[in-house]
Amino acid sequence: MAGIDILICHTEQDNESYWIDNFKKFVELMLTQVLGKQPNIVLKPETEQISDEDLKNAKVLITVLSESFMESGECLDTLEAYIKTIGTKASVKYQNRVFKVLKTPISYDKQPTKLREQLGYDFYQVDNESGQIQEFKDYFSTEAERNYWMRLVDLAYDIHETLLMLAGGESSASVKPIFSRKSIYLAETGHDLVVQKNIIRRELLRHGYNVLPNHSLSSSLSEMEKNVEAELKESSLSIHLVGNSYGDIPEGSDRSIVDIQNRIAADISSKTKGQEDELSRLIWISPELSNISERQRSFIENVKRDTSSLEGAEILQTPLEDFKNIIRNELLEEVSVDKKLSGAVEHNEKTGDLKSVYLIYDKIDESATKSIKKKIEQSGCQVMTPLFEGELLELREQHISNLKMFDAALIFKGKVNDQWVRMKMLDILKAPGFGRSKPVLGKAIVTSPGESINKDSFFNNEMEIITGEEKVINDALSYFLDSIK
Repeated sequence: MAGIDILICHTEQDNESYWIDNFKKFVELMLTQVLGKQPNIVLKPETEQISDEDLKNAKVLITVLSESFMESGECLDTLEAYIKTIGTKASVKYQNRVFKVLKTPISYDKQPTKLREQLGYDFYQVDNESGQIQEFKDYFSTEAERNYWMRLVDLAYDIHETLLMLAGGESSASVKPIFSRKSIYLAETGHDLVVQKNIIRRELLRHGYNVLPNHSLSSSLSEMEKNVEAELKESSLSIHLVGNSYGDIPEGSDRSIVDIQNRIAADISSKTKGQEDELSRLIWISPELSNISERQRSFIENVKRDTSSLEGAEILQTPLEDFKNIIRNELLEEVSVDKKLSGAVEHNEKTGDLKSVYLIYDKIDESATKSIKKKIEQSGCQVMTPLFEGELLELREQHISNLKMFDAALIFKGKVNDQWVRMKMLDILKAPGFGRSKPVLGKAIVTSPGESINKDSFFNNEMEIITGEEKVINDALSYFLDSIK
């Protein structure tokens, strides 16, 4: 078997609805974008054997944890064998080469011992009202765009970092010396804010910050409190998100993890006030509280009025996007992309207030977009285009910079398939998570003349579809460009 980039260990039961097959396909698709080539991903169900040589040569192992996985001796043996194989020879610790994907919730105590402290990637959703666990079945629903695909982005980029290190390259940028201490503590949240917390965590990590905790919290109350206190003392800032859900209550406690972390942070902030190692805090409370329990209502009121909990804290009850902008303004340096590397347009004296259109296409279709570029320029708009040459991280930074800056976006479908188009559409939908704050004036998919596209797949995402013969496309493009000016 050719060298394996990623080995996915799972049970047959978890693939009954093709969940594993879809997961593999989407991971492959996402990694192909960031790696610039298709990775070799191999499925390893418990019913199939794998040679010691293939196990040894697998760069990364993904374990898809579920109840059936934990009952499978074969899956657990594969995990143990992989860790044993790479343990003493790996250029990075095994924790960086084994990724814990949770298809269903598995409590800390029930997880494999060597994976317990690792941060997991939750690929399930929790109904905020009933608390019931639901699997994703419609992978292109609005809910999936906010949850499943966001987690897939996290997983893909973290795997990319490991593959880059194994290849002898450098990972993400070094920590920026904005604070005397390098870490930021991002506290646990209730189920309703997990997605938003992960967006903030990803943005901090992408900008080079060390984000704590970088492991799962212990189920032991005393051990958890000890770890929270130690990591808060390493941090310069703690960020707390408070929404509709009170959060999980650890065994032996009558308070939620959200409450416990806030109280410990308040205590440390009080003790370090005015010192060089002072801990600052940002607390965000959702302005749209609905169907909250009396327990959560009481917690929020206490946070607002309890002077001890306000030590070193700034409390904001604004739209979450405004809160994220505050974080960016205080912590994050704007991504600076070299002009010779960037297709982005700077709004300077030369360009003035001209609208910018980000024309997104694959390299294979570059020549086919010449007429569209010309039409955009003739309309009086500026053209932003993707890059295809340069270092991988530079290309990604430029793409993110374009996503943050464009006024309107056009996705071009020529020789690429509908799946590629969906991925680019999701990039546009996720742009606020990258730091975009300006409104989108227009977004559309334009095809080559005569090229077909499944319009139903994009109907619910407010994407205009421009297709047909050349004259029809040109007329529709003219109308689209006029509408954004």
